Amino acid sequence: MMKKTNNNNGGKMGGLEWEMRPGGMLVQKRNLDSNTNYPIPIPTIKILVKFGSSYHQIQINSNASFGELKKMLAEVTGLHPQHQKLIFKDKERESNSFLDVSGVKEGSRIVLIQDIISLEKKLQESRRNSNMDLALKSVTQITMEVDKLVCQVTAIESVICKGGRVNEKELLTLIELLMSQLIKLDGIVADGDVKLKRKTQVVRIQKYLEILDGLKAENARPIRYGGSQVGLIVSQQQQRTLLTQQQREQRNFSNGQLMLTSKWEKY
Repeated sequence: MMKKTNNNNGGKMGGLEWEMRPGGMLVQKRNLDSNTNYPIPIPTIKILVKFGSSYHQIQINSNASFGELKKMLAEVTGLHPQHQKLIFKDKERESNSFLDVSGVKEGSRIVLIQDIISLEKKLQESRRNSNMDLALKSVTQITMEVDKLVCQVTAIESVICKGGRVNEKELLTLIELLMSQLIKLDGIVADGDVKLKRKTQVVRIQKYLEILDGLKAENARPIRYGGSQVGLIVSQQQQRTLLTQQQREQRNFSNGQLMLTSKWEKY
C-alpha cells in the first residue's frame, strides 16, 4: 500500500517527488525548470555488418527494424533490400523484426549475404518483361504492315467485283506478303494481352488470304457479257456476219441479180 504524505499537494517516495493531479491520480512531479517535457532521445548504437570480405560499420537506432537496417545497407553495398539476408546469432532475421528485441546492441556483429533465389526471380521477371516489350513491339509493327496490305486487297477486290481484271502478279505478291507476316507472328512468343493481340492478327491475315484466293479464282475466269464468254461472243459475231451475207445473196438472186462468184472459161 502506498504511504500517504502529509502534504495533499505532493510528497516524496523512494527519492522521487510525486504530485496529485486534479483527477486524484498520483504521478511523478514534473520539473518545469528542466527539459523533461521533451521526448527522451532513442539511443543510437554502432554495429558491424560483414558482407563478403568487407565490413561496414553502421550507426542506427537501437529500436529500429532489420528492414530499416537493410535500407541503410543498400546505400553502402548497392544490394537491393529484397536481395538481402541478415544473419544474427546464426539465425536469419525477418525484415519486420526489431534489433533490440532480437538482442542487437552496441558492437554486435551481423552477417549480410545475397539472397540468390530472390535475385534469380528478379532477373527472370526482368527478362520476361523485356521479352514482352519486344514481342509487343513486333506485333505492333506487323499490325501496321498488315493494315497497308489490307488496303491493297480492298482496292483489288473493288475492281474485280465490278467486272474488271487485275494483273495476276499483284494478287500473288499480296498473298506472299501476307504469308510473310503470318510467319513472323508464328515466331513470336507472348503471354497475356500481347498473346491476344498476336492471335487477333493471325485470324485477320488468314481471313484476307481466303479473300485473295477467291479473287484469284474470279480474276482467272473469262470476262462475261450478258452471260456469254468472250470466246463464244466472237464466234457468234462471226456466225451472224456470215448469215447476214448469205441472206443478202439470197435477196439479190430473188431479184434476178445473179452474182458470179467464179470465173468461167471461154471457148
